[in-house]
Amino acid sequence: MCDIMVEEVEMTLDEAIEYVRNNVEVKDILEISYSRIFAPGEVLGITEEDEVTGEGLRVAMQLTGKILNQSIEVDFNEIGEDLIEMRHVHDGKEIVIELL
Repeated sequence: MCDIMVEEVEMTLDEAIEYVRNNVEVKDILEISYSRIFAPGEVLGITEEDEVTGEGLRVAMQLTGKILNQSIEVDFNEIGEDLIEMRHVHDGKEIVIELL
């Protein structure tokens, strides 16, 4: 049985986006809670911001839910105000990020 180390931190939206940019990798597990939506999944790719189109940092995910399991792309500019919490699992470590 593998023990997962869990760390809980509080971050602003900008800090959380910077965390995703610098720490989340393809194949990691990322669970995003925003508004009334819970989106758990495996990271398929990360796309940097696009100043021309106004799109923010985007994370493509393969959802791992029992009912919904399609691929989605989450734009942090679009969900930023509603973002509540993220969980990031990588190399046996889980980071729980609560948004301030």
